[in-house]
Amino acid sequence: MKSVLHIALGLLLVTACRKAPDTIAESNGEVPFPLELPSGLPFPPIAEGNPLTISSVQLGKALFFEPRLSRDGTVSCNSCHSTTHAFSDTMALSMGIDGQLGMRNAPTLGNVAYHPYFFRDGGVPTLEQQVIAPIQDPVEMDHHIQNAAVALRDVEPYASLSIKAYGRPIDAYVVTRAIANYERTLISGWSRFDRFMYQGELTALSSSEQNGWALFSSVELNCTGCHNGFDLSDHSFQNIGQYLEYADPGRERITFQPLDNGKFKVPTLRNIALTGPYMHDGAMTTLDEVIDHFESGGQAHPNKSPILTTFVLSPQERTDLIAFLNALTDDRSLDQVP
Repeated sequence: MKSVLHIALGLLLVTACRKAPDTIAESNGEVPFPLELPSGLPFPPIAEGNPLTISSVQLGKALFFEPRLSRDGTVSCNSCHSTTHAFSDTMALSMGIDGQLGMRNAPTLGNVAYHPYFFRDGGVPTLEQQVIAPIQDPVEMDHHIQNAAVALRDVEPYASLSIKAYGRPIDAYVVTRAIANYERTLISGWSRFDRFMYQGELTALSSSEQNGWALFSSVELNCTGCHNGFDLSDHSFQNIGQYLEYADPGRERITFQPLDNGKFKVPTLRNIALTGPYMHDGAMTTLDEVIDHFESGGQAHPNKSPILTTFVLSPQERTDLIAFLNALTDDRSLDQVP
């Protein structure tokens, strides 16, 4: 509950700030950010009053890597969302200030621009609001977002970029919107699977990887029951029978509905070879462990998704399935900002 309270307090602060005009980019002569998109992917939704401009994205990137947003200057957004691991964490539970461990594994930020809600329990509806929680959470960065922003007000490049992008000195309003815009540019869709699936390059996948794709999308495995669409996720909330009793209530923490106990947002499988350990708590370290779990059908939790059923893979089929999952790795960095 404390994270929810910190988000709520931050929202009061940010929404109390004066709203930037929707035409701020035009009035400041700002240039739209030249976002590169894979074939077939639409331009992501942009928040009202926060146009995706070069200066806002540059400011957001600088802030994303800025440890002074944490109370003691030791933790940045990048601490838990590493560029070398598709903006995810390599630890089971992410480490915050003073070496404290959080309650969940940090997921990849690839394609978050297209998500309808954020965090594994879906507790926040916008990217701008999402920025507040880690900065103010006492386990993560443990800082007051306005105090963190004011401390950077006379520091470059923050001072000049804030004026250029938002027409105001850096404050909580600017921090949330700039980081959100940088996160919107983290586009995933540059894998060999994409070349095979969306660009008609039939030789982009090996025969083993193509067999793995056929297994993945088969009726027997039904992975595509949840992992579908361009992002290989329907962003629904599912209980996969990982435990009979969940220490983390998941979606129930937000809705207070017992039927949501143990349900978490279905993650994208893009770059999955880079984003382990897996599950909401990082309890599984390898793709083999993940497949073992789903092959077993999971534990008999009363909220377990009916999509999950047992299946049996031959050694070759398991090899093919893992080969396919590895083919979901992007051939280029998600970061488009020089």
